[in-house]
Formats: sequence, structure tokens, C-alpha cells
Amino acid sequence: QLRLVESGGGLVQPGGSLTLSCAGSGFNFGFYAIGWFRQAPGKGREGVSCISGGDGEIYYADSVKGRFTISRDDAKNTVYLQMHSLKPEDTAVYYCAADGDASYSLQTMCVTVKGNYWGQGTQVTVSS
Repeated sequence: QLRLVESGGGLVQPGGSLTLSCAGSGFNFGFYAIGWFRQAPGKGREGVSCISGGDGEIYYADSVKGRFTISRDDAKNTVYLQMHSLKPEDTAVYYCAADGDASYSLQTMCVTVKGNYWGQGTQVTVSS
């Protein structure tokens, strides 16, 4: 069974921090690019940050540059998203996705919201 499971979401105050985890199973995790995406109510899904398989290339959306850090530990089949200086506009359901298609760039994956496998999402709420 091919699975991606997100965890770590919750309620945090503006300016706070939260770390999300994306754990994969049932596929060759280390060879896949992994992306974090988010969707707020009434808005489309947007790319947040993506990391490639193999060479570790990283892409961040402009809205999160300097605040979020993506990393991966392939020995644990896990990708992390460390989020700092959180803002109310960061409130959304956060999804991770895996993509093994090498025919397009990592930026394209993130900007166009591409993935082969998707997790169930984890809610992040930034509020006082």
C-alpha cells in the first residue's frame, strides 16, 4: 500500500513555530521529490516548499522564504517542514505529495501542484 501520512499540525499563536512531518511507505521514498502544499477554505491549493530526491534541491514559495525550512531524512522515509514566525495567513490544511516524474523541474512541481501520491493532510491554525 502506497502511503504518505502527515502529522504535526495544530493550533499555534501568531509568531509561533510548528514542525510538520511527512512519512512515506510502500515506495522508494528516497528517489522521489517531496512537496508540501496547503489549501485554505475558499482558496486553491498552493505549493509551499519542495525538495528533490537524490541531489536535495529545494524550492520555497516567496510567501514562506526565510520562515520555513524543508528537510528530509531518507533513512526514516520522512520529510519535515519547520515553520517559524507563523502568520494567520499560513492557516490551512497542509498536504505532502511525492512525485517521481523527472520530466519537469522541482519549481514546476511546486508551482503547478503536481504529485503522484498524496497524504490526507494536517490542519495548521494560526490564531490568537
